[in-house]
Amino acid sequence: MLIKIHKAYRNLVSLVDKELIGKEFEEGIKKIKINPNFFKGELKEEEAVIKILKEMENEDAIFNIVGKKSIETALKAGIISKEGIIKIQNIPIALGLL
Repeated sequence: MLIKIHKAYRNLVSLVDKELIGKEFEEGIKKIKINPNFFKGELKEEEAVIKILKEMENEDAIFNIVGKKSIETALKAGIISKEGIIKIQNIPIALGLL
């Protein structure tokens, strides 16, 4: 997984399955482009990602999560719920606004 923290008044964390970088998905009116400028961050294993997600949750961050492994990791970290997951071309996506 690739994780990137965009520093701002309220940090934004992007988390994506690395194989999705550069791809685009569209289904009906829903569309997402996995732009490397936004999503390509550091390659991390699940345990490290969970630690970062929990730290960022404590800092009131916003989360943008794309891909099966990334979504599963975010669920394990407790920062999103299953009800908040949508799919575009069978790719799971969640936004976390805590």
